[in-house]
Parts: sequence; structure tokens; C-alpha cells
Amino acid sequence: MPLEKDVLTTGEVAKICNVAPRTVSKWFDSGSLKGYRIPGSKDRRIPVPELIKFMKNHGIPLDGITSGRTRVLIVDSDQETVDTLNDVLSEKTNYEIHTAVSAFAAGMECERFKPHVLLLDLHLGDGDSAQLADLVRTSEHLQITKIIAMSGKLTDGQSHSLRSQGFESFLKKPFMIRDVVDAIEAATAIVY
Repeated sequence: MPLEKDVLTTGEVAKICNVAPRTVSKWFDSGSLKGYRIPGSKDRRIPVPELIKFMKNHGIPLDGITSGRTRVLIVDSDQETVDTLNDVLSEKTNYEIHTAVSAFAAGMECERFKPHVLLLDLHLGDGDSAQLADLVRTSEHLQITKIIAMSGKLTDGQSHSLRSQGFESFLKKPFMIRDVVDAIEAATAIVY
């Protein structure tokens, strides 16, 4: 079930968590799962960030949230790199691809598109790659987003330190498209 909505019904949450809708209602009524009731109705609604927090706190696998087409946001100030990655990934994979050429545009796109994977060039022309990465890591709406760094300028030592800075992995430019796909697949794989 692709997650493109910001708020879910108890039935949708039940499908994602692989439980009965009544179980979700019990979670909601006990206060374990945060949400709200529709005014004038008994219907419940669960915001996606609250569901993600609940699933993480209770060890429920997030595969129900990330199923469907993988959403990838490509962010690079080099338009040719963006166009090439967009064309090849759109043609060779089933990913839903969006692009941005500045950190500002990427920030706006992250909030709207809620990507599963952010391919982020570390040397954007406006110099805001680190700030964008921090925004994604700290946003409660982007908790499922994995960040893959891209650069042709880092030393091996610098690239090894990226994981400790919260990056999922690193792609050294120039790279093969197979490397990009492998990195995206590894970042979105569900490990039990």
C-alpha cells in the first residue's frame, strides 16, 4: 500500500500493521496510538508520523509503510547529473522520481513528496547540503527517508565518516547506475 496520505483510517493502519481494525481502535482508545476523532463521528484518524513513532516503539516492521513504489528525490546542482539519473532510473526501475537542483527546492520537495530515499550531492552550489540533511533527519514527517550522499570530491577518510553523520551510504562520482540502484535497494530493505 503506497503511503501518499498524511492521515490514515483505522482500516488503513490495520492493513499496514497486519492486524484487525478493532486492534487499531483499542490502541487508539488506550492512548497508545495518537490521533483524533472526526467531529460529530466516532471515526478515528491517525497521522502518519504518529503511526511511524508507534510502530518503532512497539517493534512493528515498517514494511507496510514503505511498500508500493519507492519514492526517490535526486538533489544535485548539476542539471546534467540530475537529468541523467532521472532518465535512467525512470526507464530502468519502477521508482517514482522527483528532482531538485538546490537545497531550498529540495526542502520544499521533501515536505511535499516525502521520499523514501534522498540522493544528495554533498556539494550543492548553494552550500546547504548539510543543512538539508539535518532538516530531513530531524523532521518528524520524514522519519522513513534514508539519505544517500553523492560526491566526487571526498577523500576515503571523509566518505567513511558519513555514516556516523547519519547518511545511509555514499556514492563516489562518477558511478554506475547499478551502484545507485544497489544503494537505494539496500537503504529501503526491511531487516527483521
